[in-house]
Amino acid sequence: MFTTADFLQYTQWSGIATLIFAALAILAFILKWGIRFRLVGTTGFMIVLTCGLFTLSLIPLTHTVIPGALKYTLVYDNGSTQTVIATSPKISPTQLEATLRQAATNLYSYGRLGTRADNQMTIRARTVIHPEPGLSVPVYLGQIKRTLATREDQEMTIEIYPEKFAQLPKPTA
Repeated sequence: MFTTADFLQYTQWSGIATLIFAALAILAFILKWGIRFRLVGTTGFMIVLTCGLFTLSLIPLTHTVIPGALKYTLVYDNGSTQTVIATSPKISPTQLEATLRQAATNLYSYGRLGTRADNQMTIRARTVIHPEPGLSVPVYLGQIKRTLATREDQEMTIEIYPEKFAQLPKPTA
């Protein structure tokens, strides 16, 4: 995975290439080359690319890894306060708690909109079981609520539904 230092180096190289294309575009206008307008477009594209790489060099692209957390898939996200993740039906309650904590940290964003009265983001975890052929049933195993006010939330509330774990298929030996 690329680090912010890598993106900073890419920004420097892209900036140099942008200056070269800008110089070529100016030279093309002076000498009335036929590709002068293409060089202007290329220079504009390089400016946008350089700005994007510079932005990526400022913001770390890391995800938190919580020990014991399993892989999850984001199923639903309204971009605000409600998300749903899908987990494996072979998950244990302790693994679910770690997975919910990891999802709460990774899905947090400053851009999420919270209502003024309830500035909470709720992440629900579900799995799908197949009690009989041709029938799929979603089972919600738990949820976590965290604040949208700050990135570090020490008061996340986790609810695990033990009665739902009884519905999951038992592992075969």
